[in-house]
Amino acid sequence: MESVRWGIIGVGDVTERKSGPGFQQADRSELVAVMRRDGAKAADYARRHQVPRWYTDADQLINDPEVDAVYVATPPDSHLDYALAAAAAGKPVYVEKPMARTAEECARMIDACERARVPLFVAYYRRAMPRFEMIKKLLDSGQIGEVRSVVIRNQRPADPVEGAELPWRVRPEISGGGHFVDLGSHTLDALDWMLGPIGSCSGVAVNRAGRYPAEDLVTGVFSFESGVQGVGLWDYDAAQHLDEVEIIGTAGTVRFSSFGAEPVRITTGEQERLIDAPYPEAVQLPLIQKVVDALTGRGESPSTGRSAVRTARVIDTLLADYRRAHDLAY
Repeated sequence: MESVRWGIIGVGDVTERKSGPGFQQADRSELVAVMRRDGAKAADYARRHQVPRWYTDADQLINDPEVDAVYVATPPDSHLDYALAAAAAGKPVYVEKPMARTAEECARMIDACERARVPLFVAYYRRAMPRFEMIKKLLDSGQIGEVRSVVIRNQRPADPVEGAELPWRVRPEISGGGHFVDLGSHTLDALDWMLGPIGSCSGVAVNRAGRYPAEDLVTGVFSFESGVQGVGLWDYDAAQHLDEVEIIGTAGTVRFSSFGAEPVRITTGEQERLIDAPYPEAVQLPLIQKVVDALTGRGESPSTGRSAVRTARVIDTLLADYRRAHDLAY
């Protein structure tokens, strides 16, 4: 195809700035239809973003002959069903992260798309953002020597949820877990891209605060196929905010935030350099452009179903005991 006409299923918050405008700003890309079950909200989104058509039924959007490809931006519990429906209609799928609630659901999505011979992409957009491309080039060029280890820390105070309906992100039947699945998946996928796949891992997940059914504290130990070793701490009942990844090499270290726009810190010997690496306004635009390039025969996407399922398997392993203990099956 020469250009891609997109339809979005689920025009919630993530599509307002992070992703939705990217489909309109990318070259050879156009947003032609949106869907949300609440008709008034679907119509309002279409009006504000100058989208020609809106629907309240996903099947109508998927089968719209003027929609070439489908972006699924709903919570994870519906990713599988919508991906299967889009594949059955012969349309490429770009699905929000996490790809699904479990690796088994991801595998079913991959199989369906491969049988239908349609591409499957996942919105792990750090694989295309200039900030993280710069870090990967720094590592690949040997500026910190041979990479030996990585330390992940992501912590924040607990969400105030008493007396309120629980957000879907901490309801495992919808999200597959808690903030670890929502946030940790981004960092784990970025490291898969930067350092290569994780070959083995182990860890512990618990809920210490009891504010919701999902885990709120996860620790992990990783062995990458490249030989790099890693540890991770994800604590969502902590006193302070902290978001840092430290990659340690034989000649230096690089420290960066997964979710903030602070400068990247590179330390070699006694010297420290700070490199500004801001986020684009539409953070998914660089990846959307690569997806469009792939669909129009002009390039490849760094994030696919095949790459994303590896992160899902790591998450499944770290949460396996917690899910069994709390009878969380999907």
